[in-house]
This record gives sequence, structure tokens and C-alpha cells, in this order.
Amino acid sequence: MSGTPFLKSSSKAIAIDAVSSSDLASKIKELTTSQRKWANASGFEGKEGQILLLPAESGAIGKVLFGHSKSSNPLQTGKLASSLPKGAYKLSEGFEDLHLASVGWGLGGYSFGKYRNSDSTTAQLVLPSSVDGSAVKRDVDASNLARDLINTPANDMGPDQLEAEIRKIGKVNKASISVIKGEALLKKNFPMIHAVGRASADAPRLIDLKWGNAKHPKVTLVGKGVIFDSGGLNIKPGNSMALMKKDMGGAANTIALAKMIMEAKLPVRLRLLVPAVENAISGNAFRPGDILPSRKGITVEIGNTDAEGRLILGDALALGDEETPDLMIDMATLTGAARVALGPDLPPYYSGDEIFASSLDKASQEVCDPLWRMPLWDPYQKMLSSKVADVNHISTGGFAGSITAALFLSRFVENARTWAHFDIYGWTPTAKPWAPVGGEAQGIRALFKVIAEKY
Repeated sequence: MSGTPFLKSSSKAIAIDAVSSSDLASKIKELTTSQRKWANASGFEGKEGQILLLPAESGAIGKVLFGHSKSSNPLQTGKLASSLPKGAYKLSEGFEDLHLASVGWGLGGYSFGKYRNSDSTTAQLVLPSSVDGSAVKRDVDASNLARDLINTPANDMGPDQLEAEIRKIGKVNKASISVIKGEALLKKNFPMIHAVGRASADAPRLIDLKWGNAKHPKVTLVGKGVIFDSGGLNIKPGNSMALMKKDMGGAANTIALAKMIMEAKLPVRLRLLVPAVENAISGNAFRPGDILPSRKGITVEIGNTDAEGRLILGDALALGDEETPDLMIDMATLTGAARVALGPDLPPYYSGDEIFASSLDKASQEVCDPLWRMPLWDPYQKMLSSKVADVNHISTGGFAGSITAALFLSRFVENARTWAHFDIYGWTPTAKPWAPVGGEAQGIRALFKVIAEKY
């Protein structure tokens, strides 16, 4: 991850003014004669995302104009972080939401340079005195952590390394961590986690982090930790397998959200459950047509080994559900159907709690963290029917793939007062001002806002 994009103070910080095309004329009048001539010669029109460096009398950068209107996405400031020359800058006039503008700066300044020598040109922002600097850094650091975890290839981010990352974060925040690994998964009744991960050289495991006062409301996060998905015996074609280092994106996002909750010291009893496996191929790989037992007692017919994520989530959700959490959230890079329906930038979520969903929809818009609610349409349960087991884990037809996946998971949740499932993509395929191509955090800033306001 690139270095810190923020500074506490700097007497030499260069001012950045947000300027729209409608108020450009009045802004130009405020400039010095030489700056006016430069602005006119440059063709700057105040269009969204345009950047103009204005010279000082000394020849150094005296001011920056940034095309940005009230209707612009506040996170557009990420373009400034990645485009401006090295130096200290400050947001001056015309920015409507300084918190989100600062967050956008931090998100846009991200680069993944772990495997190459790169001299980051990220500019640094002096955080406005009117914003909560710790909150800005918390949002940015968590999102960039999720990006780092997803971007790291599976040869360096296996179950062992994912466990180590959780232990590192847990140690800093004084959380307790237990791990059930390998054959112990069978002894402790997590048969589906074991079945999915047993073909790998790296033992499957369930990582269980607990933090906070046991008397506080229980918030449980469950993240799909498939560190690489070959598709199993229903092997993926090469072009579909190329990005499968990101199949632990659900785990990465729940880890990042857990970090936010602990750092903010929210009055909750947090539990993070990450089933970490590799869906590999060997002589003992699970097969299409197998019937697996589950922690919940439901027997599951395997329709396709490339739909492994919902299996490991089923066992983990069943465990989390046993203590009747006030809120249980699972996040997973689960279905291609979700991408077909809503594309890569708009993750669907499923919840039967109207109050929670209303709060989340509002928060999603307020913090520019897009989410879209989809229906848990119960009549589609019949698509998961099996003649030989309690349920088939994939639908019998090609319809409603994301919905039926959510319905499958719902069978493992019985006691949680509120449950929500997020079918995220965890990846940015086309660069945006606040998001370079690569691993992505989705939904966690909106979720943190809802959790913080509720508890």
C-alpha cells in the first residue's frame, strides 16, 4: 500500500479550490493577472475532474483549481491525490462535504506496490480542521487494507497468511482468536468447510475472533475466505480462473469492517468468523453428486463444485447463529449472477429486516458506498430441491442465481435477530478517480455507519 496520504499540518500547503463551470467566471476574476492569463490559455472550463495548476509569482505552484460541482461524486477528489505533483495540499473553497472529499483523496491515492519498485507520486493532504481526522483515516485505512488483502496473490495469501493477518489485527486491538484447523473441523462439526478445503496442501480452517464486552449487543461478521478458487473438479476455464485470488474478498471486507469497529471502540460484542480454504483439485477433492452433512444438520447435495463459497459460509453462519446475535452480516464474492444483474460497482444485499435495510440504504447514499437491496424471494426455494438430500446447493435452472444462493444461506440462519447477506464483487475492473483497478472494499463504510448509529 502507498504511504500515508495525510498530514496533520503544513505551513506550505497549496490551496485547492473546487470550481464548477457555472462559477468559473467569478473565480477567474479573483486570480492575479498572470494566473488569469494562464487559466485562459490552458482551456480550463471547470468540467468535472479537470485540474489546473496555477503558478505563483515565484514560479512554484500557487493554487490548484479542480472541476467539481455540487452534483459531483464527493470522492472525485481521489483524482487529485493520484495526479498532483508531490507536495502538501489543502482543500480550500467549494467542497460541499469535506469528510468525503478527504476520504476520496485517501482512496484515490492508493497503489499496490508490494511486488515492484515504484516511487509513489501521491500528494499529501492536510486534513481540514473541521473534519474528524481519525474517522477519515479509519475509513481509508480499512478500505485500503481490504484492497491489499485481495490484491495479494494466493501464493502469498493462503489460509496460513490470512490467519496471520487476522491475528495481527486482533493483537493490536486486544481481541481473542481461536482457530479450528484440518481434521479438527470434522471433530468440531464443520464438515462442509472441511470438504471444500481438504484437497489443498494448506489445511482448511475456521478463524474465530472475539472482541468487546460480552454484555454488549452481539454483532457477528462472516466472510468467505476462499483464497483461490480453481472451481474444483468442475474446473473453471483459464479466463474465469485468472482473478480468483479475489475469491477471499468477502473475508477481506469483513476483516476491514471488524478493524473499523474495534478501532472506533464501538460498544458491541464483535465476532468475526472466517472460513479460510483453497478450492483445489486432488484425489480427495469433493465431487459433484456428493452429499455433505452440515453443522446445521441439513444434508446438502453438491450440484457443482464451483459453488463452494456458500458451503463454507453455511457452516460458519450456523455457528454464528447459535448464540443469537443481534446482527449477523455475511459478505462473499459469491455469484456471477449478481454481476450480470447489477454490474461490478453495485453489490446486491439481502435482508428481511425492513428497518435495517432502510437505514443501510440511507447510509449507502450518504457515504457514497453503493449497495442495492434484492429480494429473498421465498417461492424460489423450490429451485434448490433435491431428490436425495434436504437441499441442493445450486438451483436447478439458470435463473435467479444470486437470489437462490442467498436463499440457500438463509437455511443456516434461524436465531439471529437481523441477518444480511452481501454478494460483492470485491474488484474494480475499470479505474475511477477514487478506485484504481484491483481489489476493492464494498459496503463496509455504509455498514460501519449503520452499526455505529445503531449501537
